[in-house]
Amino acid sequence: MAGIGFVGLGTMGTPMAANLVRAGHTVRGFDTLATARAAAAARGIAVAPSLAEAMRGAEAAVTMLPDTPDVEAVVAGPGGLLELLAPGALLIDCSSIAPAAARRLANEAAGRGIAMLDAPVTGGPGGAEAGTLAIMVGGEIEAYARAEPVLRAMGRPRRMGPPGAGQATKLCNQLVVAQHLIAVAEAIGMARGQGLDPNAVLEVLAGGAARSWLMETFGKRMAIDDPAPAFRMALMLKDLRLALEAGFEAGVPLPATALASSLMLAQAAAGEGGLGHHAVIRAYERLAGRVPAAGGGEGG
Repeated sequence: MAGIGFVGLGTMGTPMAANLVRAGHTVRGFDTLATARAAAAARGIAVAPSLAEAMRGAEAAVTMLPDTPDVEAVVAGPGGLLELLAPGALLIDCSSIAPAAARRLANEAAGRGIAMLDAPVTGGPGGAEAGTLAIMVGGEIEAYARAEPVLRAMGRPRRMGPPGAGQATKLCNQLVVAQHLIAVAEAIGMARGQGLDPNAVLEVLAGGAARSWLMETFGKRMAIDDPAPAFRMALMLKDLRLALEAGFEAGVPLPATALASSLMLAQAAAGEGGLGHHAVIRAYERLAGRVPAAGGGEGG
């Protein structure tokens, strides 16, 4: 596209924007943090000093922000994207937010002649760098067709249904991730309780039916208590809260998700919400009566 404004140049947003540039799109990025703008500029992304400047002449906008209130403020707040973008523009929100909010914002955008898609992603920083993110999209078919070249520059998109469907799919992903991390923590705990080498057990499990990307990616880090974040515990808790709220609204019981959320809340209550989501093994170790090993990272 002739112009894409990209809002949110963090750990995920910067490589996503860089892939858009690599694909030949004209991108102008913005972030409220000067350090994020500087890091993006070092990656060859044109950076604007303000949101309004980032959207000047843009045919499309992409947002990658932390939570629902952030997206609501940037999209529908005073001086937000609904005021800055011209009728006919595309608005693609790659943040993870509440499905109900995604539907509401899409409706507001449509009232201004702007087509909005909710397009949350999964795959972590590695997937963002490689351009292989799974992108779950909610929105009208025509808008998805227009946005597909932009989405394919960042990963593998699939339209899941009308507005809000992408966010609902992302919540399904997150509750599976959280429960899976708890299962890996229990397996490591069982291995230790039986006097086994957790790393040896994980290697064996990786060759059988229990094999998974999550276990292979985070299992060994959990076994040696390397809590450095690829995805922060605080953000996972936000996603689990959204999942539980959506489940309550839809009358869908989510007992395992509630358990995973409680363990991660215990982690955050210990001052470790800034660690990686896989550091939930520390909460499990405390339940098992063991003091977690002293690992790296900072609480938050």
